[in-house]
Amino acid sequence: MPISPSARNRCPTHSPEHSPIKPGRQADRTRSQASSTRRSGDLRSTAGQMLRAMIGGRVDSLPLNAAVAAALEPFGLQPRGWLVPDGSSAPRLKNGTVSEAICLVGHGGGGFWPVFRTWHEMHPGITDPLDAWSKAIIEPVAALLGGEAVFPSDRPWHPFQQWAMAAEGLQPSPLGLLIHPEYGLWHGYRGAILFDDAGGLAGEGVTAKSAIKAAVIHPCDTCTGRPCLSACPVEAFSPAGFAVSSCRDHLKSDMGQQGCMKSGCLARDACPVGRTYRYGVEQIRFHMAAYS
Repeated sequence: MPISPSARNRCPTHSPEHSPIKPGRQADRTRSQASSTRRSGDLRSTAGQMLRAMIGGRVDSLPLNAAVAAALEPFGLQPRGWLVPDGSSAPRLKNGTVSEAICLVGHGGGGFWPVFRTWHEMHPGITDPLDAWSKAIIEPVAALLGGEAVFPSDRPWHPFQQWAMAAEGLQPSPLGLLIHPEYGLWHGYRGAILFDDAGGLAGEGVTAKSAIKAAVIHPCDTCTGRPCLSACPVEAFSPAGFAVSSCRDHLKSDMGQQGCMKSGCLARDACPVGRTYRYGVEQIRFHMAAYS
């Protein structure tokens, strides 16, 4: 489905963000949030200008699938699966229209990290920088292609894990993270783009939510010993669930500071699947600091 001129020329909408903010005086919180919102709006505008300059003329004749991939590629992101939801579970766009297609946006491995790191260095002090960067990139991409972006960190919550399982056939690992047969545990979803027209997508990697084309092999089914479970120093992972407090208490200890906080979660690192996609040390420490 080629992109229509009207969809291509739409400008990004500068909508306010609602990010968690640190404790402090109410006036300081208000000023900090307003400043973050203004900067995030500027970032969306900049990303939109970059997109139009880089691919504006190239998306005219591309199918929607290829146009999304072309728009995300300069930022190290990629379409992580297309989904045509059934009527009862289809999310609605802001104008009330029921979406007919969902494109999950994310990454396999850390290919986006150099782009994000450069952006982060140029825009210090932004609350939740990875979420802010994701919005600054994906919202203009969605607007350029006539879609609407949604994110895991925003309310109302969207079922991103269910979408991923339906679109890519993934299943949870014993750690609770979805495991990919190629990327292992080294992948993520940064957002999704909703479209009100699924025309031209059938047969191009798009999967109906109620009928996945082919079952994806679950790597954990053939794993012997499940080293991810035995690698955790505090046995935080069990059939009963994830012991969050035990994990975080360990990360605050000297052993945790020199172990998981420095080189990454030992349980995650013990998984043998997708080792070539393992994040770099800098990225791992960034995620661990955000989690802890």
